[in-house]
Amino acid sequence: MADQKIPLLGLKADQFRHPLDREATNALKQFPGLDLLVRQLLGSLGEQFFYLENIASSVLVGEKQLPDLYALLKDACKILDLEPPQLYVRQNPVPNAYTFAMRGQQPFIVIHTSLLELLTPGEIQAVIAHELGHLKCEHGVYLTLANLMVLAAGNLPSLGQLLAQSLQNQMLQWLRCAEFSCDRAALLATQDPKTVASVLMKLAGGSPTLAPQLNLDAFLAQARAYDKISSSAIGQMLQEAQTAQLTHPLPVLRAREIDIWASSKEYESLLQNQKNVYNGKSNPKGEWRNW
Repeated sequence: MADQKIPLLGLKADQFRHPLDREATNALKQFPGLDLLVRQLLGSLGEQFFYLENIASSVLVGEKQLPDLYALLKDACKILDLEPPQLYVRQNPVPNAYTFAMRGQQPFIVIHTSLLELLTPGEIQAVIAHELGHLKCEHGVYLTLANLMVLAAGNLPSLGQLLAQSLQNQMLQWLRCAEFSCDRAALLATQDPKTVASVLMKLAGGSPTLAPQLNLDAFLAQARAYDKISSSAIGQMLQEAQTAQLTHPLPVLRAREIDIWASSKEYESLLQNQKNVYNGKSNPKGEWRNW
């Protein structure tokens, strides 16, 4: 992790939200009755199921339980100017992390043990910050709807299944776009693009034994090569077909996006402005919040 990271006091989601996320979220809001439809299908029982199933099968991180992970969470929340959610660790051989935010319930993040074993502490914080990005951008409602929709789809008649498929396609498109914003949140928290890109590289082809041998520069070169190939009409068509049913963009695309944004004036200005605020240049009275 980078030293002397800058807390982003008063950070707003729109200061780092990816344009594709903004566009896809606006499109999703135009879908009539989306929220009402899913709540009528499953009601509050579906939401409670996810919450209870998680707390019964995972370990809640805190000051007295896995305190090093808890410190990473608190540090990331401090930088992103966000109240800490619950963080759970769950035994699972598939490297993954996810966020669940429900009405009336405290949001929580879950990280699988296999992902923790794959990453360094700095990379783990990037994952935590990525999940915090979902909360900062208020993705939680749509993430919940996506989970509930998958459960409900199999219980619908044929017409309902067609509607659910349409919703699912639009939801998957939104999810892929939302991930770009959350990768930016990971960069803002770690303030080290190599750390974020390294997480994506390990998700693409890492293991606890292979991780020390992976070359980040070679992976970024691979990302640029993929981008060049997909710039043609045929390449773009193949790329769209390859990602249509995915919940996340391909790791090489995410690495490319974060590499580009880390070198942008937008990112540089955001950090510089916050550094000026933190150093007191924009607040001569010294009225700072206590963490």
